[in-house]
Amino acid sequence: MSHPCRITENLGVYRDVVDTALKKLDDHHIVSRIWRHDHTVWKPSPAEITNRLGWLTIAEVMRENIPDIIAFTDDILSRGYTHALLLGMGGSSLAPEVLRKTFGVKDGYLDLAVLDSTDPDAVTAAAARLDPEKTLYIVSTKSGTTTETLSFFRFFYNLAAKTIGKENAGRHFIAITDPQTPLTAMAEKLHFLKTFINEPTIGGRYSALSYFGLVPAALMGIDISLVLERAMTMVEDCRLENSSGARLGVVLGEMAKSGRDKVTFILSRKIERFGDWVEQLIAESTGKEGRGIVPVVDEHIGFPGLYKDDRLFIHMTLNDDETYDDRLRELEKGGHPAVHINLHDRYDLAGQFFLWEMATCIAGHLLGINPFDQPDVESAKVLSKQAVNEFKEKGALPVQTPVLCEFNTSVYGDLKADSLKEAIMTYLDTIQDGSYVAIQAYLQPTDETSAALQYLRMKIRDTYQVATTLGYGPRFLHSTGQLHKGDAGSGIFIQITSDNLHDVPIPEEAGSDVSSIGFGVLKTAQALGDWQALRNAGRNMIRLHLDTDDTSGTIGHIADLIG
Repeated sequence: MSHPCRITENLGVYRDVVDTALKKLDDHHIVSRIWRHDHTVWKPSPAEITNRLGWLTIAEVMRENIPDIIAFTDDILSRGYTHALLLGMGGSSLAPEVLRKTFGVKDGYLDLAVLDSTDPDAVTAAAARLDPEKTLYIVSTKSGTTTETLSFFRFFYNLAAKTIGKENAGRHFIAITDPQTPLTAMAEKLHFLKTFINEPTIGGRYSALSYFGLVPAALMGIDISLVLERAMTMVEDCRLENSSGARLGVVLGEMAKSGRDKVTFILSRKIERFGDWVEQLIAESTGKEGRGIVPVVDEHIGFPGLYKDDRLFIHMTLNDDETYDDRLRELEKGGHPAVHINLHDRYDLAGQFFLWEMATCIAGHLLGINPFDQPDVESAKVLSKQAVNEFKEKGALPVQTPVLCEFNTSVYGDLKADSLKEAIMTYLDTIQDGSYVAIQAYLQPTDETSAALQYLRMKIRDTYQVATTLGYGPRFLHSTGQLHKGDAGSGIFIQITSDNLHDVPIPEEAGSDVSSIGFGVLKTAQALGDWQALRNAGRNMIRLHLDTDDTSGTIGHIADLIG
């Protein structure tokens, strides 16, 4: 294959700006300096830069580990496992989920699912679907300390121990983590089947081509040799100063500097879940120091009049899929810049992982930020932990006073209103040019709920001609949460919470029934922590608490009030 993918552009009036910036990039040898691990491409200090560049060579390194991964997969299949459940958050779970939803499962391999929701119903639903005796549990966390991941692990370890015996439980677990993390010690103590030690100089969101992505891929029957072959083709292309990655990065950075910072992805249906991975990469890498690029995924494509001049469209197609070609031509005629990326087949996504990693780093250079740190993520974690500690001490979480209650919905925020419609319309009237509306749903992720949330999202987009995003909590805290708190403050946030009809205890330790909180308490504490972190950052917030089990119906009613 001569080239990893075909990329074309229609940048209109921005072409000269991009060409000039690309020449400057070339003149300053930015790409070659990145490959030399020169931290001054981004910041004067090497902190959280020089120890975060392992992704540049990980595809080549992992080729040496293919036999070990394949031998491990063969061993797993010989043991009679039929399913796998990956327990992770953010960078450790998004690439495997993209691969599962893109490739499916090859006959005879493991049917892999991902759990990244602390909603108690989501946890019990995952447990109910699986037979522990035939399930391999993948505990995946770079730090080995991720609260959600370790909570999932303790719950499912206890479930396995009760079902198949404590002496056999460990053989149903593997770990993927960095060297010498608390998880490596736990895995040894509990006799995990295997621990994959990842290259520590890779941040979570840059880890798709490492053990974090490749081990789950192999277990599903994906040809990881071909994955790395396609990745290496893109790696070699991106060694050039005027490469695909360099040019795409310049487009992203210069468009953002010109006000077109809402990067809207239009993807062929068979590869549409790639948007979930690239959303985290862009949001967490660029949203800081009062700057940021807002990735917009799953926002149904509209007509030119629905979009303002803050959009850049990325059109990714598979096998020359022409589904959205006419609509994109209309948008381009309307003055909206667009980049078209055509993939030969699904395995080209391996190259896209690397292409977007390089492009995001180049964009970070142009924006003057460090694309490898996440300085604002910790704020929500600290506040969530405070709420959990208050629950442990007092037996209750902090209580907020609603502005009003109507139609099974309690409204919280700094506004005055006499009705639910007035509250919502008053809040949405704060939308300005350059705003984006982020819906943060601390709800059980189901198809029905997702459809209702999309309806609400599109109603807002079509009524206000504003970019919209949607994320389930706490999952989005590990992806777009950094952007929400670190960008210029153009986000308009709608947090949606609900009562937990029942809770599921989180064991204090694996193998022990002692529990001080449940998943429902943890999820609510995370919502409260994020609410306070956003308010502390000066963000515009409203919370809609649904006092009903008819979640989708209530969300639909709220959407119908808009306009």
